[in-house]
Amino acid sequence: MAENFKKSYRFAYLSSLYITVLLTLVMSVFLYSQSIFDIILIIIFILVCYAVCFLIIQYRVEKFIYRRVRKIYDDIEMLEVDTLGGNPVTTDMRTLIKEVEKFAQKRKSEIEKLKVRENYRKEFMGNVSHELKTPLFTVQGYILTLLDGAMDNPEILDKYLNRANKGVERLIYIVNDLDMITKLEVGDLNLNYTNFDIVELVQSVFDLYEMKAAKKNIALTFDMNYSEPILVHADKERIQQVLSNLVVNSIKYGKEDGTTEVSIEDLIRNKTIIRVTDNGEGIAQAHIPRLFERFYRVDKSGSRREGGSGLGLAIVKHIIEAHHERIYVESDYRVGSEFSFTLEKVKKFPVVDISAKTT
Repeated sequence: MAENFKKSYRFAYLSSLYITVLLTLVMSVFLYSQSIFDIILIIIFILVCYAVCFLIIQYRVEKFIYRRVRKIYDDIEMLEVDTLGGNPVTTDMRTLIKEVEKFAQKRKSEIEKLKVRENYRKEFMGNVSHELKTPLFTVQGYILTLLDGAMDNPEILDKYLNRANKGVERLIYIVNDLDMITKLEVGDLNLNYTNFDIVELVQSVFDLYEMKAAKKNIALTFDMNYSEPILVHADKERIQQVLSNLVVNSIKYGKEDGTTEVSIEDLIRNKTIIRVTDNGEGIAQAHIPRLFERFYRVDKSGSRREGGSGLGLAIVKHIIEAHHERIYVESDYRVGSEFSFTLEKVKKFPVVDISAKTT
């Protein structure tokens, strides 16, 4: 309270004091020259003069400052009018300067964020249009060719319809991925938590993409022999999708005769970390911060030839974060990459030998 009083009335307090001292000296000299020097009269004069000066100066300064400061607040829309009405605005300009600087910094930060979002929006719209128009134009081309008379040839009809169907399947694939990532971002996708063996799930993913890896002679393997199951608590279907995306990426960008290796390690606080490592082309450090953005591609030409929606890693990140877990990436260009994520490990309870106790 004393601090607020000091800030609000310091200017009027000091100004009134200076004026009172000056007028008291003048009056004292005048009374002395008139041979009338009454100490009580001087004290009364000091008190009355100080009170009158304080009230006039405080009122004038408050009105003068208040109008201009209020105009500043209104111009920059920093505060609501109600917040000014209850507190008198006085000569504490230091507070005003701090508030204006804080406002300017906040607006600068907001403008920078808006610029980043605008650039992201433009890039996102461009990527979406590119991803959709490629299969659309492909399907349209085959249909127009058939309409121009090629449908009379049964062999061409069957081939072009199959190719058009593949284009439609790619469109559905992209739309499904967009729908999933939208649900993940708004938290509208419910997770079905169960306890399952992560080693068995990794092996099933290996079996699923064994033929794809064989085309580039890439070995899908564990870092060691896991003889016992490792139980984790998560949504099995979503974690399979995470592993599938990471394994497919390692095959897609891996070098021929390479290796995709999965390791499973214990962490503190009952956590397990799953690492997917390859010795492929790697990722330059400049690309790593944007890897998990929607439609972001490190090698745009190569990625499009390999296929995919460009949403795989974005979906992976959202699925892991929906589990309240973390995902990491480490990569050396032309050496290889490692993607890793954590999961909650199921607690193991000690087995009690009942027969030993009964005996």
